[in-house]
Amino acid sequence: MENTLFDYSPITERPAISWPGGARVAVYIGLNVEHFLVDRPSTSIWAGTADLVPDALNYGWRDYGARVGIWRVADILDRHGIRASVLLNSAVAEHYPQIIKAGLDRDWAWLLHGRTNSILHAGLSLEEERRLLTEMAGTVAEATGRRPRGWMGPGLTETFNTPALLAELGFGYVLDWTNDDQPYPLNVPGMISVPYSVELNDLLLFDRGVTGPEFVQIVRDQYEQLHADAAHSGRVMALALHPFVIGQAFRAKYLDQALAFLAAQPDVWLTTSDEIAAHYQRTVQQRAV
Repeated sequence: MENTLFDYSPITERPAISWPGGARVAVYIGLNVEHFLVDRPSTSIWAGTADLVPDALNYGWRDYGARVGIWRVADILDRHGIRASVLLNSAVAEHYPQIIKAGLDRDWAWLLHGRTNSILHAGLSLEEERRLLTEMAGTVAEATGRRPRGWMGPGLTETFNTPALLAELGFGYVLDWTNDDQPYPLNVPGMISVPYSVELNDLLLFDRGVTGPEFVQIVRDQYEQLHADAAHSGRVMALALHPFVIGQAFRAKYLDQALAFLAAQPDVWLTTSDEIAAHYQRTVQQRAV
C-alpha cells in the first residue's frame, strides 16, 4: 500500500527554518521514563532469561532506571540547565509519583508514550484505540496538570489511525517517524512530525558496544554536522536517553561531558520537543498558509 500519512519532501526544497536567537540547531533530550510489567517480556540486556516469568535479571536491569538512574540523570540535566522532554508511560504516574514531582519541579515537558513499554501500541481497532488514548492522555494530564501535546509510541509504534486520533485529543505532533532532521507536516490537519532518533539513542548505541568516550564523540559529531547543514535553515538534534542505560554509574560522567559540550555551543537552542513543535507551527506552517 502507498504511504498517505506524509508526502516526500527533500530537505533542499523547503521553507527556511529560523530558530530563536539565530540558533542553528535546536537540541532536545528525549528522556524515556517507562514502566515495565513483571510478567511480560520487554527490553532486555540478555536474551537468555527474557522469556522467563519472573525474569529477575532483565526486569531488575530495567527497574534500575526508575529507582536510581533517573535521579542521576536529573542531577546532570540540572547541572547544565537543560529541561527534559519526558516520553512518559502513563503507568508511571501510578507507580512512581516521585518522578512526576521531580519533573514538575524542573518544568519538564511531558509527552505521552503509551501506558507501558511492555505492551506495544499496535493491533487496535479504531474505537479501542480512541478509548485507550483518551484514558492515557487523561492520566498524564491529571498527574502533571498539563495535557500532553506530543506522542511517541512504546517502541515507536502506532496504528494508521493514531495521528488523527491524537489530533482529536488536542495533540500537535508525533516522534515515531525518525526520517528527518527538521519538523514536517503530516497529512492530518494540525499534526506534524518532530525528529527523534534511533541512532543517537543510548539504548542502541551501548547495545552495539559503544564506549563512554565514543558516545561523547558521537554527540559532538552529530551536532557539528547538523550545525554545518544548518547554514541556511535550522536543524533538530534529538538525544534519546533511557535512565536504565545512561543512568548507570559508569556511564554518567560521559552524559555529563556530552551535555557540557552541547551547552557550550554558541549556536544551539537547548529546548524541548514541545517548544520545537510550537515554534515550527507558528513560524513555518502559518507563514506557508
